[in-house]
Amino acid sequence: MNRYSVFLLLGANLGEREAMLVKATQLISERIAPVTAQSHLYETAPWGVIDQPAFLNQVIKIETTLSPEEVLAQTLDIEKQLGRERRLRWGARVIDIDMLYFDNVVLETEYLHLPHPRLHQRRFTLVPLAEIAPDFIHPVLHKTNQQLLSECTDESQVSVCE
Repeated sequence: MNRYSVFLLLGANLGEREAMLVKATQLISERIAPVTAQSHLYETAPWGVIDQPAFLNQVIKIETTLSPEEVLAQTLDIEKQLGRERRLRWGARVIDIDMLYFDNVVLETEYLHLPHPRLHQRRFTLVPLAEIAPDFIHPVLHKTNQQLLSECTDESQVSVCE
């Protein structure tokens, strides 16, 4: 059975943000696959809709035998279990789990786009991603995460939490 490296971005900007990221990581480990790497926590400015509280973000890596669709179904279920309500695109949320990469899979369906179509445009994604996987090569852009970060024009504030 094949094992796939999957990078997930966790984010929260409502309620107990850090506790929510810890709980999401725990549920991902239990229901999808153990976490094999995780970045520091980063406090980040909101993106898209800027009139909302700052986010805490973190990138985790898992090694799974599940398919991309199965991972998506599980992450959506975990978001729902943790109280996520989808109201406004890019709006405030108690938890957000985005699949950034699923190994080197390139996939575009109605519900899933891999790699994540905007990851190279967002510092809040690239900073923690480059921390744990600087040399991972984007399967479409053919650049490392570190290169994508150095070329990113997003000037949003991203600060490591001590």
